Amino acid sequence: MKKILFLPLLQMQSGHHQVADALMDMLKIQNADIELKKIDIMSYSNQTLEKIISTNYLKWIKLAPESYDFVYKKRFYSSNPSKGLSRFYEKFFVKKMHSLMTEEKPDVIVCTHGFPSYLISKLKAMGKCDIPVINAYTDFFVNNVWAKEGIDLHFVPSREVKENLIAMYDVPSEKIIVTGIPVHKNIMKVTHRDIHTEKPKILIAGGNSGLGGILKLSAELKKIKQFQFIVLCGNNKKLYDEITSWQIENIKPLPYISSRQKMNELYDAVDAIMTKPGGVTISEALRKRLPIFVHSYLPGQEKINLTYLKEHQLVFEMDQTIPLEIQLKTILKNTEKMKQWEQAIDAFQQEIEMDTPNQLVDVMNWILDKKTNRMPLQDRTPSIHLRVARV
Repeated sequence: MKKILFLPLLQMQSGHHQVADALMDMLKIQNADIELKKIDIMSYSNQTLEKIISTNYLKWIKLAPESYDFVYKKRFYSSNPSKGLSRFYEKFFVKKMHSLMTEEKPDVIVCTHGFPSYLISKLKAMGKCDIPVINAYTDFFVNNVWAKEGIDLHFVPSREVKENLIAMYDVPSEKIIVTGIPVHKNIMKVTHRDIHTEKPKILIAGGNSGLGGILKLSAELKKIKQFQFIVLCGNNKKLYDEITSWQIENIKPLPYISSRQKMNELYDAVDAIMTKPGGVTISEALRKRLPIFVHSYLPGQEKINLTYLKEHQLVFEMDQTIPLEIQLKTILKNTEKMKQWEQAIDAFQQEIEMDTPNQLVDVMNWILDKKTNRMPLQDRTPSIHLRVARV
């Protein structure tokens, strides 16, 4: 039985896990005879270390966001980045990755985080790995950790990222496919959406852990009567209980929703979304053609995502000095603004070369076939989906 190994990082739920899960679920439907496995190299290496890193990572972002933002940009998003891992830690994790490959013996590897991609590239340079690798990016940019050498295919979020990989890293064009950030197959694509004129519904989302920051807007939300708000509280029970205690008819809290089908129905039921610029949530909203209001962002990745999204007019960043209700009215009820936004969405979606489950599965099957027949990637003829995507 063939095996595909998916490599996110850390155990906490994140876009890296969501993209891995989305691709795995696509494959499950059409490939019952393929083994799919997801492993976090950090936990595999040392579970205690993984817990320490996860806990301190979240604390760092919460307690010292400016420091985190500075370090992230300096080390991972700079034309002249500072040095990466120390020689000791690099040697340690490369050895652990080699052990993992030896144990699991995958036919294909899909990296949804830059760190495992980096480690596998090191193994390939050492001649210790010949397994085909796909980088599936989870943000609207590529940081310096992601490997470029030794990667067979890159699933990139936009044409801009594709062009950067070609220009800056000499990655061959035929190894790059603009897929957008992969989202779950149950988030069905929408081609047109009308906004309700009476009491539009606004979905407020902030990630799996819940949007604690929504309490800062509580005074404003309680006064707004011309909009309905559905607040995704995730696993934040305190937030859920707080909003429930308001007993306001047009503000409804929801607990964590695990079903992608139910999330799809929720997206279809609302008229806009207010969220943070995380890669997967934004990609789902773009797929559903929901107007996106960015209320806040985390330092590092989300801040860089927001820059890209604003430059391409795909989101509306909220101004903390202007009342929320006025901003929602000014944009959602302005025909010209909404027309410009629709055009920006069209331009973004037209860049995507393939984004349907069948197409993505077909490409991964092609890689599996290449591995089985032990032929170089460039010597095999890709499927019709791949050839069409490259035109």
